[in-house]
Amino acid sequence: MKKTFIILLITWIANLALATEGMWIPLLLKQLNEAEMRAMGMKMSAEDIYSVNRGSLKDAIVLFGGGCTGEVISGQGLLLTNHHCGYGQIQSHSTLENNYLQDGFWAMSRKEELPNPGLSVTFIVRIEDVTAQVLENVTPEMHYKERQAWVSRNTEQAKSAAARESYQDVMIRPFFEGNQYYLFVTETYRDIRLVGAPPSSIGKFGADTDNWVWPRHTGDFSLFRIYAGPDNKPADYSPDNVPFQPRHFLPVSLDGVSEGDFTMVFGFPGRTEEYLPSPAVAQRVDVLNPIRIGIRDRSLNIIDEEMRRDPQVRIQYASKQARIANAWKKWIGESQGVKATDGIGRKKAFEREFQKRVEANPEWKKQYGGLLSQFEKLYAEQEPFAKSREYIGEIAGRNIELFSLANSLHGVVKQYEANGAAALESRMPRIQSYLDGFFKDYRPEIDQLVFASLMEVYYNEVNPAHQSEFAIEQFVNAGKSPAELARIVFTKTKLVKPEALKQAISAGPDAFVQLLKEDYAYALVRSISEVSEGKVLGEYDRIQSEIDLLQQQYMKAQMEVFPEKRFYPDANGTLRVTYGQVAGYQARDAVHYQPMTYLEGVMEKYVPGDYEFDVPEKLRELYRNKDYGSYAEDGKLPVCFIGSNHTTGGNSGSPAIDAHGNLIGLNFDRVWEGTMSDINYDASICRNIMVDVRYILFIVDKYAGAGHLVEEMKLVRPKG
Repeated sequence: MKKTFIILLITWIANLALATEGMWIPLLLKQLNEAEMRAMGMKMSAEDIYSVNRGSLKDAIVLFGGGCTGEVISGQGLLLTNHHCGYGQIQSHSTLENNYLQDGFWAMSRKEELPNPGLSVTFIVRIEDVTAQVLENVTPEMHYKERQAWVSRNTEQAKSAAARESYQDVMIRPFFEGNQYYLFVTETYRDIRLVGAPPSSIGKFGADTDNWVWPRHTGDFSLFRIYAGPDNKPADYSPDNVPFQPRHFLPVSLDGVSEGDFTMVFGFPGRTEEYLPSPAVAQRVDVLNPIRIGIRDRSLNIIDEEMRRDPQVRIQYASKQARIANAWKKWIGESQGVKATDGIGRKKAFEREFQKRVEANPEWKKQYGGLLSQFEKLYAEQEPFAKSREYIGEIAGRNIELFSLANSLHGVVKQYEANGAAALESRMPRIQSYLDGFFKDYRPEIDQLVFASLMEVYYNEVNPAHQSEFAIEQFVNAGKSPAELARIVFTKTKLVKPEALKQAISAGPDAFVQLLKEDYAYALVRSISEVSEGKVLGEYDRIQSEIDLLQQQYMKAQMEVFPEKRFYPDANGTLRVTYGQVAGYQARDAVHYQPMTYLEGVMEKYVPGDYEFDVPEKLRELYRNKDYGSYAEDGKLPVCFIGSNHTTGGNSGSPAIDAHGNLIGLNFDRVWEGTMSDINYDASICRNIMVDVRYILFIVDKYAGAGHLVEEMKLVRPKG
């Protein structure tokens, strides 16, 4: 009995040490997490966080624009998210005359708030476990395709049977690699208006140099407002719409944080893969990430140089550059972090214990004995296709804008070939609108430089068996000069000529599709893509389907073989809770980081005229005068802090919430040493970065003079 107690105590202590790991389903907090969260300092109940019977924290959290998180911070629908989450909207309203990216934007009245067509936010109304319904008639011995057919059929039936209002939607998502399923009833609001944004010198302070880095001094926030119809229900944009009244909004704490304070991040994390086997992690770190990083090195070098040279380019390419650079730097940190923490070695140690337990149990040995060896075989078989997939995807799919445009317009050709010109008639205005948006921020002379640099990689590094013969012929005809080929392509193509495309669209679907089919650049990228589809993606997907089925079995096996281990589902874009504490970390030998930064650090980094580290004169004046209002702490103005919350992409804009349920900060990044947390979480160095809410209030009130927005919030002092 004593021995059993000691084992349970050791297990509990071990679990508590890893308490900061995990992205938990709000519905299950009472069952799985409430006791532990209270032990870490939380004063709320699980019902305060997630409830369908009354307003709770989840009613203040939204999926913002499909890829970020936001939170409601007033009874009038005022919404807080990151500056980088609202970047596209801020950019779309910016011109050289009214450069809101550079100078910031503040609506001093409701009439000045700016509509954003296409932007929406989504609330979660309730979550239900529908595993039994979705997996009805599914058996372990089923073929993957038969299993998927049953799952798809059952999923549609469960969605149809779900109780909901006419203005609500239903989605069902798999968890634990398809071993569990949850249903989400949602409400989406489509009238979202820009209320406030600091200048990029605050909202993007540090830009690429500081991205994924601590210490950080970035005021990464923006403000929007949700508008609804007169009945408070979702409605398309209308001047008659009124500010949304939420079931719950987050009070804002003025008391700040201290090291060791409980922190909770509530949001929509995008994607993690914590349960991958070691061959998958090794392939990513040693093979695929270097390909991605190398290609984006080339692209970013060109774009960065052009942005520094021309203020107009800086506006046009700001969002594109940020998108490219964000993943690029993340992949670098991910690879370094896995190696620094011996992530692959730890995976292998876990797998040895897994195999040992499996071998000791005849039933498990029969079911799971060959899983790990099958992973080794499949990942080795997939690797050459995975390499070409990354090369071609980065070159033809993501970094050369001309190719991206041609690939998008290929969908028009496909529809024309399938259904004829009549099917396209109604789409022509939308196609023209898409092209107008594309050309607004497109510079063909820059894209031509990127084309030349990246096509050099295509010809020299992609497996010859996966290259297009037509593309090779064009390269040879251009004297094997990537620059000359780029000149020829950009001279011949009409896809970089807005007026030519507009004229063809005006002439009707037949003329427009004929232009596309006869275009040199379209022919070139289609030849590259078709070879990839025929020789690369088919084989890659075939092997991946086997890996996916194996991963589903491996996930099930881990949960059976390690009953003492508490498992959390990988992130999949659904609402999650992660909790931890304000905490510094040991980055490397002799380097220990404190958990908070202050305005002094902004001034230490200040470089006059530098687009990454310039500081507005108004902010420097407030600093000189120490004019911090009620937002300072011991005479210093907090800017950012870090915590041990397990976050990922999609958590951008998530609220950092204190033990009482108040807003204390805004999540916007992770530290570079811990970016590998998507595949290899390590509590010693994985930290999320948050803007201190007091810095946000200071910028809104003292810097921008928009104190009416602060007055709209509910300010509290929970620490007394």
